[in-house]
Amino acid sequence: MTTQQPTATTDAPGSGNETLTIVDNRTGQSYELPITDGTIRATELRQIKVSDDDFGLMTYDPAFMNTASCRSEITFLDGDAGVLRYRGYPIEQLAEKSSFLEVAYLLVYGELPNQQQLDRWVHDITHHTFVHENVRTFMQGFRYDAHPMGMLQSSVGMLSTLYPEAKDLTDEENNELQIVRLIAKMPTLGAFAYRHITGKPFVYPNNELSYSENFLSMLFTTGVPQYTVDPRIVRALDVLFILHADHEQNCSTSAVRSVGSSQVDPYSAVAAGVSALYGPLHGGANEAVLKMLRRIERVENIPDFMEGVKAGKERLMGFGHRVYKNFDPRATIIKKACDDVFEVTGVNPLLEIAVELEKIALGDEYFVKRKLYPNVDFYSGLIYEALGMPEDMFTVLFAIGRTPGWVAQWREMLGDKDQKISRPRQVYVGPGERDYVEMSAR
Repeated sequence: MTTQQPTATTDAPGSGNETLTIVDNRTGQSYELPITDGTIRATELRQIKVSDDDFGLMTYDPAFMNTASCRSEITFLDGDAGVLRYRGYPIEQLAEKSSFLEVAYLLVYGELPNQQQLDRWVHDITHHTFVHENVRTFMQGFRYDAHPMGMLQSSVGMLSTLYPEAKDLTDEENNELQIVRLIAKMPTLGAFAYRHITGKPFVYPNNELSYSENFLSMLFTTGVPQYTVDPRIVRALDVLFILHADHEQNCSTSAVRSVGSSQVDPYSAVAAGVSALYGPLHGGANEAVLKMLRRIERVENIPDFMEGVKAGKERLMGFGHRVYKNFDPRATIIKKACDDVFEVTGVNPLLEIAVELEKIALGDEYFVKRKLYPNVDFYSGLIYEALGMPEDMFTVLFAIGRTPGWVAQWREMLGDKDQKISRPRQVYVGPGERDYVEMSAR
């Protein structure tokens, strides 16, 4: 016997009757569900039952392809149109005119700061960049070849033991202090990880330097002569951080919200975000781009490589996106940042391959039809490599830039009355009840 699926009808947009009418063909019963902001509440489906003891209808949505887990005022993303805005401000304007810490303030508090607010914010973050000496000792305990993301993940979690007051989420002032600490200390933890894997002594923060300049100083200072960096490099890194600062409900942000919904301290929630970003499907894409470019080796090899992609024998890394079905707006900005960096460092020899690869892909109907446009990861790895970063550090830089977004999303979640502890449903497809079988009878 087969069971018919429910059918649905909706009123025309703007009709003033924003509801969804569902007819359950199993029972003949109809239901009218309210539509708000283009969504229905999944729990409304629970009333659709075949009997009183039925649990009710659920949705099945692996990887949350079409399920909104929250309402958010932070980031607007239109993948079809290639639009990204933080708190309503286009990413193009912020990347051109703003600083990373100003964008961080915007994400956390919802408005651009005035000069007094920005000065105070920058001061507070600058003077919280130092970490407890126990963190230094802790990080020195890792093997010499430990992955820096593993070190970052662990050290962020360790901060929760150093600031036990962070567990009190009822005190808004206390929460804001932890937000400042997290944004401030992430570059220090990332730089310590880099110094450890390169066998160099740790360099402490310098409160006289800007956020991005200080991070570069902690990475590359050798003592003599005093480390100085070209302002174009500092600005390019600031732009990279801005471009990565938030990106709606991606895997790591969803992890921060999910873990944070248990009312755990923000360090543990952000450590969950670092863990999610550690995965190659999320934070490791720019590293994969560099490996692809090196494998192509020369511009002359690109046509054969592209034919391999079409045949399913190769993968075109840095093109296409889960959300963007048009140009990733960050890719255009980051390509300009490439030009600025290479003016200082000299051109990365892989750039010629990258530019030609992009040109061919954008002119080939096979890739255009599939909406495979360059994304933010296509050029970012070239910049990181030009800055002297080993590939293992690429995702650490991603995490530093993403921290303001993580803490802004965490803060928003705390104030959302609709939010409860995250607990997805499942569709059980295992065996029915079975009796235990004694070992001798197996």
